[in-house]
Amino acid sequence: MPYRLSASLSGHSQDVRSVASPSNGLVLSASRDATAIAWEKAQEDSSFKVSSTYKPSEGFVNSIAYAPPSAEAPQGYAITGGQDGIVNVFILGSPSIEPAYSLLGHTANVCALATSPTGTIVSGSWDSTARVWRDFKEQHVLKGHTQSVWAVLTIDEDQTLTGSADRTIKLWNQHKEVNRFHGHNDAVRGLALVPDIGFASCSNDSEIRVWTLQGDLVYTLVGHTSFVYSLSVLPTGELVSSGEDRSVRVWKDGECSQTIVHPAISVWTVSTMPNGDIVTGCSDSVVRVFSNSEERWAAEEELKLYDETISNQALPSQQLGDVKKQDLPGLEALSNPGKKEGQVIMVRNNNLVEAHQWDSSSQSWQKIGEVVDAVGSGRKQLFDGKEYDYVFDVDIKDGAPPLKLPYNANENPYQAAHRFLTRNDLPMSYIDEVAQFIDKNTAPVRLGTSNEQYVDPFTGASRYIPRGNTGGTGFTAPYAGFYWQRCVLNFCRTTYGPGPVGSSNVDPFTGSARGSGKAKVLPVLSPLPFKQANVAAMEKKIQELNEATKTTDASAALQPEEGALFTEIFGAISTNNTSSLSAQHITIIATVIQRWPTTQVFPVIDLLRLVLGSNPAAFKGVKDKEALIATLFRAAERDQPWDSPLSKTRETNLLLVTRSIANMFQAQSGLVPASWTSTVFAELSAIPSTVWTKNTLLALSTLLLNYSCVIHRSQTAAQDQDKHLGLIETALGNANSDPETLYRALVAFGNVICSVAKPKLGKATAGWLRLTSATAKKSGEKRTQDLVDEVQSLIL
Repeated sequence: MPYRLSASLSGHSQDVRSVASPSNGLVLSASRDATAIAWEKAQEDSSFKVSSTYKPSEGFVNSIAYAPPSAEAPQGYAITGGQDGIVNVFILGSPSIEPAYSLLGHTANVCALATSPTGTIVSGSWDSTARVWRDFKEQHVLKGHTQSVWAVLTIDEDQTLTGSADRTIKLWNQHKEVNRFHGHNDAVRGLALVPDIGFASCSNDSEIRVWTLQGDLVYTLVGHTSFVYSLSVLPTGELVSSGEDRSVRVWKDGECSQTIVHPAISVWTVSTMPNGDIVTGCSDSVVRVFSNSEERWAAEEELKLYDETISNQALPSQQLGDVKKQDLPGLEALSNPGKKEGQVIMVRNNNLVEAHQWDSSSQSWQKIGEVVDAVGSGRKQLFDGKEYDYVFDVDIKDGAPPLKLPYNANENPYQAAHRFLTRNDLPMSYIDEVAQFIDKNTAPVRLGTSNEQYVDPFTGASRYIPRGNTGGTGFTAPYAGFYWQRCVLNFCRTTYGPGPVGSSNVDPFTGSARGSGKAKVLPVLSPLPFKQANVAAMEKKIQELNEATKTTDASAALQPEEGALFTEIFGAISTNNTSSLSAQHITIIATVIQRWPTTQVFPVIDLLRLVLGSNPAAFKGVKDKEALIATLFRAAERDQPWDSPLSKTRETNLLLVTRSIANMFQAQSGLVPASWTSTVFAELSAIPSTVWTKNTLLALSTLLLNYSCVIHRSQTAAQDQDKHLGLIETALGNANSDPETLYRALVAFGNVICSVAKPKLGKATAGWLRLTSATAKKSGEKRTQDLVDEVQSLIL
């Protein structure tokens, strides 16, 4: 059977850089969000839950490994390495989340970990060394590599393999180098033992090589189209690899037998379980489990949603090759069988360019995305004969010529940073700072630059700011004479927003003005969930109101089992264990909303908003979404006249209801449009425009934006389109709308008119042109004027 999705584990908030899966019921993951998580399932047929969350330091956690049980640790150890250079050892199953041991010695990021069956630990670091630890004490320091040690592997108690950015692999016997392997043309990123042969290595050169320990190259596996980051071996002996090309590949008898595409650019890490399941960690912050056993596959609805997410993703043309649209075949090409597993072809589908991949198991082509920037991209900036969206100048010291840092907008910033540092022989320890600089100065469209803030209804403080400013800033590196200067040469990406506020319009080399081409914003496909909250204040307020309810109407107060579930919800949110939140938690919150008086229900509605934002998959599992929507609008007193101004209680409830619904529109929330979305838009459309205030309008425009993101590629989006557009018109034309509200509503409109279900405006075109022009004038912000120009060009 082919591998298909078995489970998605959502608990991290940033890239998952490393996973380990020592048993069928335990997964360990490490993330750039500064945490490591132990996921467990009690029984074979149950789901994975967070059992412990560890925070070794304030920096990225980049590596994780498992060490077997001991008398001290009956369930074994979780071992982490990260930016601070410390190897931390945690006892699994212990009530303490503090490290039992902290192993000191490395002077830079610990990016690789491995263990032996007896518990020996090997660590690799950006300080160019590997270290061997026995009984949690340093045994050997392995010195010899000239650059970062990205990969380590224990062969036995005396022999160790290390792979480095210096492109070599070394075999060590205790602390002595006994063999050296040459062959890779770029940094070696992963190592894995291959039974009865020796070991396998993978590299940034996109190749996998299988070696004997004596130094003979047995064969090379070619198939990945970018960096290969990680390797593992299945119990049956097949190799599994993951990389920067969004894929995991299974290799059998020297050939790729299956390609598992992921909805993320970087599949940083892969591990295998004793039962043959595959575990991955990605740049989208999700840990996934794939199985070739049908009884462990996810539910059919979840599999369908996953496949649709894959097919709707935008693929950079750099990944697939730059060709002209007129040279591409049409959909008829999909009737011809592929030549091998994982083969990718591009075809024309009307005005779209689609990428399809051959799946040998089903003997069919599978759509893996739509190619962006494939034709007529307008990329103009050349560096070393290649075209880039951005080129930055990097001044190393006075009097020396600047170094060039090229970057493409669909590229992973860490890939570009690694390439730049390697090319110029600069310290790899600065990769995070370089990547962060790229991220800041090539940021996609930012929503939320308004200074308007929302006051927490519980405390009057804890102001909510949806997003930070887009302003890019220069970066000063932490060593003398190395500073960054923005080189504004080219803003031609169609899916990315304008450069940083205050960036010069003058070519730094000639002093002349740069071209007038504007960066385009649309479409925006990332929703903006309302996630921020003062959780402690919210919990305290609910407890206070519940106590008050007991004295006035004991039947309305929280029942013991409800109180226990509320405690469970707050515990999950406070410990970042949001993956444990489920449809049951949403249902119990809705039950309390329905029962509590409207004057007291606002913190419970806000708790629902937080749950929906923290784990959108929980909403997907709610069976009666219509009932949930009805409950929310009853809390906003929909049956009472909408007389303006609303009472403060009713305005607050409307605000929180709108925010809650905005959080229902996320990629993992399920398929839309649906019958419940029609109810939402009917209810919102019944509210007079005079009722909407500054705060509620911002929530409404965010809801409209989020909906436009998730239905952008839906063939059935026309279902609620008229009411959706009507509400956008309300937000744009309302006197209470501030610049941020206007901008979000305008993005929502732009998303609609460039969507798959693009509306035919007809006679309404003139009205929309007038409205959008008035929006630009009312806002007074350049970003809004630029967006209006883009929207009007799409209308016309």
